Amino acid sequence: MTDIFENRDYKGSNHFFFDFPGLGVGPYAEVLGGLHHVAISVEPEKWAMIKSRLEEAGVDYQSESGTSIYFRDPNGARLELIADPLGEMYGNKVL
Repeated sequence: MTDIFENRDYKGSNHFFFDFPGLGVGPYAEVLGGLHHVAISVEPEKWAMIKSRLEEAGVDYQSESGTSIYFRDPNGARLELIADPLGEMYGNKVL
């Protein structure tokens, strides 16, 4: 389930809340500007090209499982590029 509502601290911007039933993450605690990371699915060939460009530009990144690259954008937000087709993760269908 996803809830979207306007931020109280910055008019015109939104909060996105994702509910994962049964995950047991504990009670909600309100914080200002919390984000773990944003994952972006790209084709394997494009993933390899982007990885090379990050290396050429001297961007620090962390590679995991041979299909994910984690790095920070210029504002410090953590991004993940994953070389799995949209709707799949590590060869498994994601519902």
